[in-house]
Amino acid sequence: MEVSIRPWFLQPEIAVPRTLLLGWVLAQVAGAAGTPDKAYNLIWKSINFKTILEWEPKPINHVYTVQISYGNGDWKNKCFSTTSTECDVTDEIVQDIYQTYEARVQSHLPRSFNTSFVEEPPTANSPKFTPYLDTKLGQPTIQSFEQVGTKLNVTVQESRTLVRNNGTFLSLRDVFGKELSYTLYYWKASSTGKKTANTNTNEFLVDVDEGKGYCFSVQAVILSRKVNPKSPESNFECTSSEKGVFREMLLVGAVVIMALVLIIVLSVSLYKCRRSRQGRSGENSPLNVA
Repeated sequence: MEVSIRPWFLQPEIAVPRTLLLGWVLAQVAGAAGTPDKAYNLIWKSINFKTILEWEPKPINHVYTVQISYGNGDWKNKCFSTTSTECDVTDEIVQDIYQTYEARVQSHLPRSFNTSFVEEPPTANSPKFTPYLDTKLGQPTIQSFEQVGTKLNVTVQESRTLVRNNGTFLSLRDVFGKELSYTLYYWKASSTGKKTANTNTNEFLVDVDEGKGYCFSVQAVILSRKVNPKSPESNFECTSSEKGVFREMLLVGAVVIMALVLIIVLSVSLYKCRRSRQGRSGENSPLNVA
């Protein structure tokens, strides 16, 4: 009687256990490499449209891939297989600053540990981000100033962005137009009280007391915003007369300090001389000679 013999690898009762065994071995290999940690604390950091996505934690035995979407369900890879915890997405968001963006960070093993059975990687989603509404205003810079008689003229430097139009980088003024205004804070050298002035251009012309020194700073403002409407204040500047007073104060302070140092040095020297003389006189006293 003829017996039918099938190869062992075709027998389902043997093939299934071997498949499970192979899966178990691969799982142990992946487990040895470490389970990818899911990212958390995703934050958009954006100043004048320069935009970086940040997250935690620092990766251990895994890498991250960042994806960005216009909210239409299509995702584009950025910063693929990186060990960093930040990703510059400026080149994506400046293409349409009025669009609302979403990003997600996927955690996965490096290529050397990737296997075909790995499930969907741990994924963390960012808050939504609209550049025109959410980017923060950078610290402005005072370009020039002049005090003539009773008038103080201050000009704010145009802040450039990475937003382009026909290949040309736009300024904040180009982007926000009349929505962008500036506040000038100015005060006398002899006073702690500040006065303010506002303009929707980049120039101020305010009345001041003739012959008095003034210091001042500026701040960018978008009044229509509910979130992040103001920039940090600029570094303060002072008119020449105020700078002269400040220099005089520094000079007087330096002279006083030098005088004090000289007095201390002389006092110490005199004290040492006295001690030295007393020591020599003690050695030559009659008691010591006897």
